[in-house]
Amino acid sequence: MLVHRNLSWRAILHYTWKSLLYYFLLALFVYLVHDHYEVAYLSMPFNTVTALSTALAIFLGFKNNNAYDRWWEGRKIWGLLVNYSRAWAREVITMIMPEDEQDTAAVRDLQQRMVYRHIAFVHALRVFLKKKHSYNETDQEEIYEEANDYKDTEAFLMASEYKAFCHKNNPPNFLLELQGEDLQRAFRRGWISDYRFVKLEETLVEFNNIQGRSERIKNTPFPRQYSFFSRVFVFIHASLLPFAFIHEMGLATIPVSFIISFVFLALDMVGERTEDPFENRLEDVPLTALSLTIETNLKEQWGDKNFPAKPKNKEGIVL
Repeated sequence: MLVHRNLSWRAILHYTWKSLLYYFLLALFVYLVHDHYEVAYLSMPFNTVTALSTALAIFLGFKNNNAYDRWWEGRKIWGLLVNYSRAWAREVITMIMPEDEQDTAAVRDLQQRMVYRHIAFVHALRVFLKKKHSYNETDQEEIYEEANDYKDTEAFLMASEYKAFCHKNNPPNFLLELQGEDLQRAFRRGWISDYRFVKLEETLVEFNNIQGRSERIKNTPFPRQYSFFSRVFVFIHASLLPFAFIHEMGLATIPVSFIISFVFLALDMVGERTEDPFENRLEDVPLTALSLTIETNLKEQWGDKNFPAKPKNKEGIVL
């Protein structure tokens, strides 16, 4: 997630240089042909581009509003995960109680296993959502964190659990199943009453809901017709600008058309790079930072002071 008010021009040019080069060369070509060869028919009515600019601005505004809604929903979902994770640790620690003193050690072991398994669930869900698909960009490795494997979960799971976990099609869901099985065993041993069992199970269901809502955003892309036609319309608009300005502005056509084209290109890219919040890019919801926050909070609740290192703010980016 971008946290600085000022963006890096290096990153901006990384994604826009090809289009900007096209805008500049086209404007230069139109100027040279019109001025040096006096080809009058290259000029076109300015009102034509004005109408297109208005329509394109409305279209991009609609697209960007809906793209931001998807990003904000993703952030709210993970905000809920932070809240319910803290509640889960508190409930496990306070609601699971031994019937007699000889079960105290076993209960403490179960509580620790369930708290730490949830930390593994959070990290697993992060990696599961960040996995790249075939339609993702191939050049983002230069700037962004790679979607790593599930190694971050190993320290929080038993060896047998981790071995089975790595071979599951949906590893986060597998961990929730294990949590449910432990709850059932604790209930049978009398460590949880009926009411407390229901409350703990309701929290587990909320984790299922959070995962499902995240997967819905991940697996249902923003309608591709919006992305496709916005790129087409921005390209057409930028291609027509020099022809609309050349008759009246002459040499000034080059910088003016270049700047206006860049504005519409930027608007288009803002929406395009916001619409999918779990694609492991610099504009995405900071899943790594949120996962480490949850890990720190739950360890503190359990009494473990071995907190993870805080995520680094690299060039105004928090992953």
